[in-house]
Amino acid sequence: MIADPAFPAGEGHTAGRTPLPVADSVILVVDDIEWNRALIGTLLEEAGYSRILYAVDGQDALDKIAAHRPDLVILDIMMPGIDGFEVCRRLRANHDYADLPVLVQTALSGVEDRNRAFESGTTDLVTKPLDRAELLARVAIHLENRALIRDLQLYRERVEGELAMARAIFEHLLPSAATLASLEAGSGVAIRSHMLRSSELGGDIWGTVALDDGRFGIYLLDLAGRGVSAALNVCRLHTLVRELTGFAAQPAQFLAELNRRAHDLLFLGEHAAMIYGVASPSVDRFSYACAAAGGPLVVPPGGGAPWVGDAAGLPLGVSADAVFEQRDLPFPPGASILLHSNAILDALDDGGSGDAGPGLPELIARRIAGGDPDAAFPAVVEALGAVVGNPPRDDHTLVWLGRRQVP
Repeated sequence: MIADPAFPAGEGHTAGRTPLPVADSVILVVDDIEWNRALIGTLLEEAGYSRILYAVDGQDALDKIAAHRPDLVILDIMMPGIDGFEVCRRLRANHDYADLPVLVQTALSGVEDRNRAFESGTTDLVTKPLDRAELLARVAIHLENRALIRDLQLYRERVEGELAMARAIFEHLLPSAATLASLEAGSGVAIRSHMLRSSELGGDIWGTVALDDGRFGIYLLDLAGRGVSAALNVCRLHTLVRELTGFAAQPAQFLAELNRRAHDLLFLGEHAAMIYGVASPSVDRFSYACAAAGGPLVVPPGGGAPWVGDAAGLPLGVSADAVFEQRDLPFPPGASILLHSNAILDALDDGGSGDAGPGLPELIARRIAGGDPDAAFPAVVEALGAVVGNPPRDDHTLVWLGRRQVP
């Protein structure tokens, strides 16, 4: 007769046998009849399983499950006190045991009884009298499934942890609130932004470059693709941007030099759209250059009809010798300028469903409130979200520059 072993989790008591892939799994056998417990234990040991626990009734089973966290429970249904049905119900009511496989052994053959077992949370059934081959096959299947589920859970936890770290690093690349407050204090231009990503990591980024005389540079970079590969390229190009402050006062030269370096950095077929501009409040001007990016949208003082600046230029990374054209826009007090990723235009053109959408100028025209970015920008963000959805099919970024009115 096999005695009930009591060993610390992680210790076995059978040696000299070739272990199975799941042979070190902890199996709890629950039956109120000692002969049945001994029979099942013997079959399991002969098959190479060494870590076997025993429980004599439902309450004993629940106590041992809490103490030893087995990988599989072989459970008798008909027991005095807490029967197998109730054990299953209590296990499934506890999130910690939601995926614990429970293999019920039962002499019940009626459809209603079998259905009741599955409704209680049974994973699988074996009928009495036990068939050795069937029992061992089902034990192996459910232990292997549990091992696979654990591996997937560990993999998911690791990936989620790494993505969270990468997301924190990515967020650190964006301008801080202190940076934006300093720029606004020196230039009189308030900067607002909104980013909506299609996945954990995005292919859009924007940033600023401090210049003299109340000026500042600002860029919006839109990488082809999405997810991790796009985010890695974003980080690469962001590093290059930070190395080009000597060109920051001249948008066309800035893009040309960035493109020359990006051509050797990006792989074949990879490219990026970018707009880089310089706000010069002292002369009421916004100068910019585009690399396959949409032109900036201008909202005149007082909330007049928005219009879009010209845009042209090859994507970054396509040709090392690409030339970019500088353009100038009026940027008087009370005016606003909106930079946007290309995906926003695509989403608005089809309304997110293949139908003609309102277009960005029209959407803004509906939402602006006297050109005040503090009032207009949140309304534009809300309207855009209603069109593109959350999460969207692509990464979406808006950057709004609003000049303060002259008192």
